[in-house]
Amino acid sequence: MGSSKGKKRWMKYRHRVVRNIAYAVLSPYAKIKYGIHVERFKEQGKRPYLILMNHQTAFDQFFIGMTFKGAVYYVASEDLFSNGWVSSLLRWLVAPIPIKKQTADVSAVLACARVAKEGGTIAIAPEGNRTYSGRTGYMNPAIASLAMHLKLPIALVRIEGGYGVQPRWSDVVRKGSMRVGVARVIEPQEYEKMSKQELLSEIETTLRVDEAKADGTYKSAELAQYLERAMYVCPYCGLSEFESRGCEIECKKCGRKIRYGTDKRLSGVGFDFPFEFVGGWYDYQEEFVRKLDLDKYIDSPIYKDTANLSRVIVYKRKERLCENASVELYGDKIIISGEGLEKMILSFDEVSAVTVLGRNKLNIYHGKDLYQLKGGKRFNALKYVNIYYCRKDVRKGDMNGKFLGL
Repeated sequence: MGSSKGKKRWMKYRHRVVRNIAYAVLSPYAKIKYGIHVERFKEQGKRPYLILMNHQTAFDQFFIGMTFKGAVYYVASEDLFSNGWVSSLLRWLVAPIPIKKQTADVSAVLACARVAKEGGTIAIAPEGNRTYSGRTGYMNPAIASLAMHLKLPIALVRIEGGYGVQPRWSDVVRKGSMRVGVARVIEPQEYEKMSKQELLSEIETTLRVDEAKADGTYKSAELAQYLERAMYVCPYCGLSEFESRGCEIECKKCGRKIRYGTDKRLSGVGFDFPFEFVGGWYDYQEEFVRKLDLDKYIDSPIYKDTANLSRVIVYKRKERLCENASVELYGDKIIISGEGLEKMILSFDEVSAVTVLGRNKLNIYHGKDLYQLKGGKRFNALKYVNIYYCRKDVRKGDMNGKFLGL
């Protein structure tokens, strides 16, 4: 009797058990901590779905688990899978689907197809990043192709209030309210009549959330905490650095202080600040960067930082190369040096992608190597991403490029 071993099933019974235990423990916690109102998806039945959601907080995957019954297989960045035994435990417990950020990852598509074929529900945040501005960000157009390939009903889930309760740039969860629920289901027989662009447009429109406005009250004694992780351009000084304390953030160049209110409004302390919300300031910052003449910063750095440097052995572990390394951002490269470390010159011509993870980690894809910088609490990783993609647009001759990495 001949036999051939096929691939082991991705889906395991234990994944449902883990989900049910997590739901029992985390559901009351989330409702108290985040003020989340969950609209359970009562029409789910026993069908598998492709869940597409906007991305606001680090707890979003748990909100999805509270909305849907049964195991959900989340697509997550490779960073989650590169932490040694912790990653191995996560694989065993919930089997998330790994994907390399900002790169074409065929293996992730194949894994999604495998889970779908086994009858599993898959969850993806098409933005790939949590919002810094309060608005739903750029979505990779490839999400429409993937959705059509999987042939699953698409559940579009809107998460609202997350930017008020816990902005990406802050460690503080504010007292306020959130909501999560299925906004729309697109059946396969509906989207098979659409073009990829039409489906993408439907996804973008349904998941678009704009919280760069006053839409509630969010209370904390540290409302501005670590806003400097997102902001690095002062409307008065240009490129600058900031430092937050309590509900205020100060430009270290001109000394102006901006207060962050319980309604998310910004106000100058003793002067009129030109932006009412972080979203407007963020838009100004991006436009400022697009107009930068980066050739002026070929020989002298734009910014200098200190961060721990690691080499990521993807899907395995991280190897620490240097603690408190000196990091310099130029208009065409990143230079890293430190004790016991041979100076690294990472030319943007040799870098395929630069991504920000979580609140203050930076991944640099250089040739076959993946390096990760993890700075201190006030480290701004976003500026590296913005400058890299701005330079990339210049190299392509696209002087009006809109995509700055997020």
